[in-house]
Amino acid sequence: MVVFVTREKRPTFAELLVLAAAGSPKALVPGLSKEEQAPGGTMASAEPLTALSRWYLYAIHGYFCEVMFTAAWEFVVNFNWKFPGVTSVWALFIYGTSILIVERMYLRLRGRCPLLLRCLIYTLWTYLWEFTTGFILRQFNACPWDYSQFDFDFMGLITLEYAVPWFCGALIMEQFIIRNTLRLRFDKDAEPGEPGGPPALANGHVKTD
Repeated sequence: MVVFVTREKRPTFAELLVLAAAGSPKALVPGLSKEEQAPGGTMASAEPLTALSRWYLYAIHGYFCEVMFTAAWEFVVNFNWKFPGVTSVWALFIYGTSILIVERMYLRLRGRCPLLLRCLIYTLWTYLWEFTTGFILRQFNACPWDYSQFDFDFMGLITLEYAVPWFCGALIMEQFIIRNTLRLRFDKDAEPGEPGGPPALANGHVKTD
């Protein structure tokens, strides 16, 4: 089905560009819902990422951060210029699931708790999740970490020395990873490799399927 929106009922395309540049909500085409249009008046079929897609992004983020952290730790402690970062495949599941749960915490707490309190809650959750997953993996001799050499460890599965890094990581996780991931959208009608463009025009009118 093709719908034509007459020029008399909507701004011209040039006006749309001006309104879009100004960030005006008037750039939306009358008669179409906000979900059917992208910001600036362009047509879109965008929808939020699925939970599985977000889990994947969170898992890759955690995996990358652990490699970078262990590489930096090796450099600081042993001054190793090879920066050998290490991790485990288990980290994909551990980080992906943990951050997805923190995402739900963020959505519930953002209007109720200040930022620092939220980060403290995330840190406590991180300790609980790290201990739980580590304890389960240890039953199969598969736990990839051991904090026994630290002074304030508990069963070698968690350690108080990591409280500040976990807190800082929680802050970065909410402010940059979770918030930006929740802003991402799929365009189900877009063709792979083709950038999005302005709405199709037919005889001076906006044309949509």
